[in-house]
Amino acid sequence: MIVSHCTHTACSDVFLPWDCGALAMCCEAAQQRLEALAREHAALVKDNNGLRCENARLKERVSELERTLSLDSTNSGKPPSSDGYKKKAKSDSSEKRTKSLRGKSQKPSGGQPGHKGKTLQQSATPDHIVNHHPEQCSECGADEFEHGTTFIRRQIFDLPKPQPLEVTEHRAHLCCCSGCGAANRGEFPSHIKAPVQYGARLSAMVSYLHHAQFIPEKRLAETIADLFSVSLSTATVSAMCRRTAERFAPVFDALTEIIRLHTLVKHMDETGMRIGAATRWVHVLCTRLLTSLRLGTRRGDVEHNVNGIIVHDDYAPYFTIADVIHAACNAHHMRELAAVADIDREPWALLLIRLLDRACRVRNFARANNRTINPSLLALFSSAWDRILDQAIAYHDALPELQSAKRGRKKRRKGHNLARRLQKNKHDCLRFLHDMRVPYTNNQGETDLRMCKLRQKISGGFRTELGAIDFLLMRSIIATGRKQGWNIMEMLLHPHPRELIPKLRF
Repeated sequence: MIVSHCTHTACSDVFLPWDCGALAMCCEAAQQRLEALAREHAALVKDNNGLRCENARLKERVSELERTLSLDSTNSGKPPSSDGYKKKAKSDSSEKRTKSLRGKSQKPSGGQPGHKGKTLQQSATPDHIVNHHPEQCSECGADEFEHGTTFIRRQIFDLPKPQPLEVTEHRAHLCCCSGCGAANRGEFPSHIKAPVQYGARLSAMVSYLHHAQFIPEKRLAETIADLFSVSLSTATVSAMCRRTAERFAPVFDALTEIIRLHTLVKHMDETGMRIGAATRWVHVLCTRLLTSLRLGTRRGDVEHNVNGIIVHDDYAPYFTIADVIHAACNAHHMRELAAVADIDREPWALLLIRLLDRACRVRNFARANNRTINPSLLALFSSAWDRILDQAIAYHDALPELQSAKRGRKKRRKGHNLARRLQKNKHDCLRFLHDMRVPYTNNQGETDLRMCKLRQKISGGFRTELGAIDFLLMRSIIATGRKQGWNIMEMLLHPHPRELIPKLRF
């Protein structure tokens, strides 16, 4: 007789001889136990896979957040003012306070040869002359001198003492006709419409200080009161600016049309602006000599009625403009590549930075010497561009896929997207090498938009959409006037602004 220890719970502590019934019960219990363990194992495997996926997503999220924190004005489109207290101190010798993508120049610091200085020169017709004679002789102490004929001149250039406003009275006389005796009254000039009103110079000064120097209305009224002893209300300041904008509206329409249809290379860009409680978008269309700023409701509300070559960043709506040639801003690419090289540590990005830098230097040298770039050198740059980006694509294809995207288009890393975009837009990125009229960057467009951001930083935005439209119109006029070399105050005082249109150089 065989005696064994049964594992069944009912007889786990006794030794019984084997029989068929007990053996069947033990097998059934073991089978149930195995099935339960299998289910438990499957659940644990499922949970483990879920935790692995979640861990991968969290790692990706942490990497994205760390990357966002590492972005500043040197490796992204963020302005330097957004760096805040992260800026390196000047005394920190281990790392520069700012890192320029241009690299170190071979030129010495200071003014370069050929630079025209602006040294103050003495005037041949001074407004006031103050004579200084010696009080006593330095040798004998006498205090009587003969009239001197020689002198040394020193001049002081200063502002005149602020004067109160000049008051000009216009009188429309009532006269009787010597022939028939009828009463006739003289007519006032068309710009004189009220018994008392402010003149053109004051309105031009108010518009200049508000739109060119960004002094808010209340502080502008205080400034006018301190300088000229005139008390203006903020409503009066606003009305003066409104009338000035209405006078220059035809000039704005004309220069916008000139930029759209009669210039070859133009820059386009956009930036956000707060108006009331909403965000609107300022769109710039400009050249080296002209500027046009307009207000849009959406960021993608780009100007389509243009021709020629447009320089912009890689924002997708610009590529929807028909019948134009595109040129990309390589300053944006350099900053994005700097982020990929410094933060993501991808080796290909540094190679492309060096390639773009050398291409820019070659182009600048050729343009300065009025030459074109050798076709063999152009082919060398083109092949190097393809080789580096093929290396970048292969680098990312070898990396494990990201886990964040659950469905839809497969998510790619920042560097992967950048490499594919640069590969797709190769001709737009390198157009500055083939056409010397095309600039390397879109800095002109960003420069013309910068004053809008400065205005927003000072005043925080606009209360009404009409005020924003007037500001953009006057900023367009003032920026264009500076590019044309005009005196801004004389321009604002022009009695017939339409006469400025034929004088525009483009």
